[in-house]
Amino acid sequence: MFKLAFISTFALGCTSAVKAQAPSVAQLVASLRQAPTEVDRMNLLQDSDLLFNFLAPPSGVTTGSGGHTVAATSGNFPGVVGNGVSMTIGFLGPCGMNTPHTHPRATEINFSLNTTLRGGVLVENGARFIDVEIAPGSATVFPQGAIHFEMNPSCEPAMFVAGFNNEDPGVQQVGQRYFGLPPDIVGAALGGLGVTEILGLESKIPDNVAYGVDECLQRCGITRGNQPTAQLQPVDAGNSPSGISSVPAAASSTVRPVSSSAKPASSSARPAPSSSAPAPSSILSRRPIGIPIATSDSAPFGARAVETNVAAPEVTSFKIRA
Repeated sequence: MFKLAFISTFALGCTSAVKAQAPSVAQLVASLRQAPTEVDRMNLLQDSDLLFNFLAPPSGVTTGSGGHTVAATSGNFPGVVGNGVSMTIGFLGPCGMNTPHTHPRATEINFSLNTTLRGGVLVENGARFIDVEIAPGSATVFPQGAIHFEMNPSCEPAMFVAGFNNEDPGVQQVGQRYFGLPPDIVGAALGGLGVTEILGLESKIPDNVAYGVDECLQRCGITRGNQPTAQLQPVDAGNSPSGISSVPAAASSTVRPVSSSAKPASSSARPAPSSSAPAPSSILSRRPIGIPIATSDSAPFGARAVETNVAAPEVTSFKIRA
């Protein structure tokens, strides 16, 4: 009996020691990048490091009222390091929109799984805007750095698969980042709008994935309501508003998260985010799968709400339309 207890205790101690010595994702990625050959990289990986479960991801989830996306990059999937690829799966609810954004380090090929998606891309100054319909079973390309979006114009859940030619493609939501510039600069760029007007506009920018156009919402019987706005650019010493005595009413309950390096609070500083701000809502009436809502490694937004058991589409229920 004593020997059995001793062996059990010893085995448990060894297991704990192994877990304690297991490298973090960041440490493993750093080692993989220093490995001189592909063989050396493979020897550093466990079999499990070569698998990524998009239905129960460790991180890389971005969520809003209209759906969520799951990104597998070098930040949370060591298997892609050194291979120049990454992937995002989009779960768009009815009328859900992956809001306009760019990928600064990668070209994207976007495949629609079960619904005709509305896509759009604007490559650069002087280029024409391209509006595309991505039918089920087809794909389109969004060039590196181009502003683009995808929207589900149907009243049923939709999925897309986005592949990238970089293990760390990056992502930059246009609305949040643009209005994250100093308010006086944004106001001047918009023809002389005042700082309070800019703050009022910024407070209305919803988290990605957001609800899409009114026509779709009305057709599908969806009320837009108040959407969460936790992805606004954090305020720091460089972009904190100045020269105003108050924040407009529209922006009083939902404002940018304040970073640790922000200016001290004063009558001219923007208040910290309200604890009563709406939490991310579940958007797809399917089985909950316990996806943790965490800040995407490639797109830090500062303070983020955390929600578990976010409903996701039942993958097996999707049908490819001819």
